[in-house]
Amino acid sequence: MTLEELILESLKKVKDPEIPLDIVNLGLVYGVQVKDGIAYVDMTLTVQGCPAKSYFAHYIREFVLSQIPQLKDVVVNFVFEPPWDKDKISEEGKTILRSMGWNI
Repeated sequence: MTLEELILESLKKVKDPEIPLDIVNLGLVYGVQVKDGIAYVDMTLTVQGCPAKSYFAHYIREFVLSQIPQLKDVVVNFVFEPPWDKDKISEEGKTILRSMGWNI
């Protein structure tokens, strides 16, 4: 498994504070790259003005570093193109949300 794949797997443990689903299956993570020991996580938010932005930046950095200690740092880049919508939710994520009564 590559470092990028390990990071994506670890990010499946990070839940969105409003929607009861992890940020990977929710479709918020657009990409992960590791360069010179630094992980760059491109992600979006469900809305641009989301108050959880600073929480995510700090929490994801600390969480990934604790899970994958060989990394030097983690940088979270927030991107809003393409904008997030419910179609970005994975099939697994949709199944989980439907099992909780969400109409998706």
